[in-house]
Amino acid sequence: MQATQRVRLGRTEVEVTRLGVGLAQIGGLYTPVGDSAARVTVDTAWDLGLRYFDTAPLYGCGLSERRAGAVLADRPRAEFTLSTKVGRLLVPGDDDPQGIWAEPTGLRPVFDFSYAGVRRSYADSLERLGLDRIDIAHIHDPDAHLADALRQAYPALADLRAAGEIGAVSAGMNQAPALVTLARAADLDCVMLAGRYTLLDQSGLAELLPLCQRRQISVLAAGVYNSGLLADPKPGAFYDYAPADAALVERAHAIRTVCDRHGVPLRAAAIQFPLGHPAVASVVVGAHDPRQIADNITMFEWDIPGALWADLKRAGLLAREVPTP
Repeated sequence: MQATQRVRLGRTEVEVTRLGVGLAQIGGLYTPVGDSAARVTVDTAWDLGLRYFDTAPLYGCGLSERRAGAVLADRPRAEFTLSTKVGRLLVPGDDDPQGIWAEPTGLRPVFDFSYAGVRRSYADSLERLGLDRIDIAHIHDPDAHLADALRQAYPALADLRAAGEIGAVSAGMNQAPALVTLARAADLDCVMLAGRYTLLDQSGLAELLPLCQRRQISVLAAGVYNSGLLADPKPGAFYDYAPADAALVERAHAIRTVCDRHGVPLRAAAIQFPLGHPAVASVVVGAHDPRQIADNITMFEWDIPGALWADLKRAGLLAREVPTP
């Protein structure tokens, strides 16, 4: 499958490339990036044909949106798809509640899933991006705010969609059960599922992915490396933003051993795996620099023999019912 192939989301007119670019890293995730390096990274993704970019106010407390917009505002607007998120507003303050953003901006995120808060978030994002519209708006991490997400955030996005100001309404989370609740109760066009449909965790398969397939809700699979463990499984590697425990590292090593027997990088198997399910439209992967952008494309287009997936199932590293590419 070509990374630059385009596919339509759900029942909308919005199209994304099969490989999308996650822009958390250019917001200074864990390590400083700087404006010029971020620009080169986004430029490289564009030059290599990727046309779906995903950002959020949370990423670098506004840095990711500002840096992405500085590049994309100069590109033909009809040629790319951009998503950002709602549910957090940026207010004055230097504290980083997550402790993962390396470049202070003098802003901090606060949750706000109210109707007015979502409309303000949308307007603030447009200003930081320097763009006149956003294609996909995700309700971002409403884990403890599901009632407000359904009663206020979703209606605000639905109104923006009805007015033609956004093309698709979505929700993005790193858990599947709450996305099931949202997908059942709201008219979503897509969902972004982070880290829950990977070679190490297929919990999204139990209910969410079949539901999305039935309802024509496209799934955007993010976090496919589970914070890095599936990119380079070694002691100290991160899994879901924290050091992975020994059992997970051992399992990732076992998966890599099977990949090695077939001459396939573990990263290639990890980045391609989600697209085995027909509900998954795109895999969204981040990058700190141009080298990682190029590597993501190479891994996405690596020729993987069907025997590799069969061997993972034979070894008990994937359940037999899990669909594979």
